[in-house]
Amino acid sequence: MITAILSALPEEQGSLMHALHRPECIAHAGRSFWRGALYGQPVVLALSGIGKVAAATTATVLASRFAVARMVFTGVAGGLGEGVQVGDVVVAQDFLQHDMDASPLFPRWELPGYGRARMPCDQGLSTMLFEAASAYLAGVGGHFDAKDGGVAHRHAACAHQGLIVSGDRFVSTSGESGALRQALAAAGHAALAVEMEGAAVAQVCHDYGLPFAAVRTISDRADDSAHVDFPHFVTHVASRYADGIVHGLLKTLSK
Repeated sequence: MITAILSALPEEQGSLMHALHRPECIAHAGRSFWRGALYGQPVVLALSGIGKVAAATTATVLASRFAVARMVFTGVAGGLGEGVQVGDVVVAQDFLQHDMDASPLFPRWELPGYGRARMPCDQGLSTMLFEAASAYLAGVGGHFDAKDGGVAHRHAACAHQGLIVSGDRFVSTSGESGALRQALAAAGHAALAVEMEGAAVAQVCHDYGLPFAAVRTISDRADDSAHVDFPHFVTHVASRYADGIVHGLLKTLSK
């Protein structure tokens, strides 16, 4: 069973590409797909690019051309939920497109044709991913230092599980993130993190009947310093998280 591992940016896949055994590069749809073995498991590594359309295209190719059995997304996100701090990890239970609005034809955020706003992730695969993330944080001492991500304090890094929202916009002001959090919460959607790809991949996996799970490391608080924190974090921290968490997940899948 082949596992697809996606990220938006190269740094978010860390050194997974270098660890790939018997790598084979296949170019398709303007993308490079690397097929091989990772920690004893057959995998395909791919960069989705940034945004929902790019992510949906990549996921569709993986499902239709490579016949993968499951998809896992690893990357970074902005923290929205209370208590979700820089250096924490969020594993998605479900996804919502925060910029989907076909009202008044459909309720705000509902996906036309699906009868729902939230697209669930696979429970079993997500549980394994959450356990891998928790084990990784425990293994590195469970602390995130200021020097790692440019934050001004040291705290215990935590793994969270819940709703992640996606949209074709880099949320980078306190006013915008606050308004988004408040609007979602008023409709019963308590979002933990915001990013730009996961909901699209979740929808493609739903359409193809493929298990999907996603893990996001919190690079910023989607506030006025997000544009400063993000580049440093994705280069110096996200890659280490991706290596450790994906390694743990693939070890579990091999049992």
